[in-house]
Amino acid sequence: MKARDRILDAAMHVFRRHGFRRSSIEQAAEAAGLTRQALYHHFKSKEAVFRAVIEQLHENALAAEIAAANAVENAGGSPADVLVAQVIGRLRQVIASFDGSPHIEELFSEHLVQARDLYQKYAAFYGKQLVATIERVCRKQPLILAQGMSSRDLARCIEMAISGTKSVHPAMQPADAFLKDLEIMVRTLVAGAVSPSQKPRPVKPAIAKKSTRATLEIANEHDDDQRPHRAPPR
Repeated sequence: MKARDRILDAAMHVFRRHGFRRSSIEQAAEAAGLTRQALYHHFKSKEAVFRAVIEQLHENALAAEIAAANAVENAGGSPADVLVAQVIGRLRQVIASFDGSPHIEELFSEHLVQARDLYQKYAAFYGKQLVATIERVCRKQPLILAQGMSSRDLARCIEMAISGTKSVHPAMQPADAFLKDLEIMVRTLVAGAVSPSQKPRPVKPAIAKKSTRATLEIANEHDDDQRPHRAPPR
């Protein structure tokens, strides 16, 4: 393992155990098996280490949501199944990163203080990924969105559902209740926004109808010719 990766893994352990405020650069260096000066070669401060940990957390979450969505999509899942898998896959990865920490609320709070720009950057990535999934699934199935709604609108509604569920479950705890409520929200949104595409029934050309009518008229004339003619009564 590279020294930088070892530092990040060790720092995550330290932050989970002590929280951000009570952690030190010396603790991170010791957990990584490095001297303080060796750690400073890679990161100039505790804040820089924390930002790198958060960035790695988001990268892992992005990879997890893509993998989860692809697995359900390839298995023939419905749009709701795919989108639920995507957002749950992402957030489950985030939750697992801080799982068991007594400082989870502080870490999420410091996440927004120390790395708000990273939060905004990855929020845009998550939104784009949702848009891409919605468009791909609708194209494959095929499905249409409700009138006046775009794939970007639906993705934004899903992200707002995530934010709303977080407000009910601070720091996404308890995790099971948070994820269950979020799934209900996402499925409800998708049910109202997505429906099967209605293809118009093929209409036979008018010329075909005329041809059929003409054929019947000819057949009737032929039958009349074949019938024996009776002499008129005297």
